[in-house]
Amino acid sequence: MEIYPNFNIEKMNSEDKQLTLDKRYIRMALIWAENSYCKRRKVGALIVKEKMIISDGYNGTPAGFENVCEDENDRTYPYVLHAEANAITKVARSNNSSDGATLYVTSSPCIECAKLIIQSGIRRVVFSEYYRLNDGIDLLKKAGIEVDFVEVK
Repeated sequence: MEIYPNFNIEKMNSEDKQLTLDKRYIRMALIWAENSYCKRRKVGALIVKEKMIISDGYNGTPAGFENVCEDENDRTYPYVLHAEANAITKVARSNNSSDGATLYVTSSPCIECAKLIIQSGIRRVVFSEYYRLNDGIDLLKKAGIEVDFVEVK
């Protein structure tokens, strides 16, 4: 059963195709963010290369730590990993390479994650929500990485 019987992605121009794929991957990252134990903010990330998801991540504590991200005053612990960092370190432990890949992340990267993105060889970042600071976006653009905001409804 087809949901959109008259929809044919092959007949779309390349720009429309890319936007359609971007929105799909961002929606998947939003679903992946639901895995986070963080209360204040849930962020999900996917690394995609040649239309294959090669890594994923969400914000949370390092392996072996209790799944508690905030203290009693609702402040995030400094050791909590961001979704981008989790996805990048996960791909680093695999046989895959993030060189030339696209990172889909629900929130725009902070400056620290931007540095990891640059060093990992990721060439494009797509996000659906702005972080409170834009210094991460600025650094990515300075490094020649394509950065795109995609609104998902």
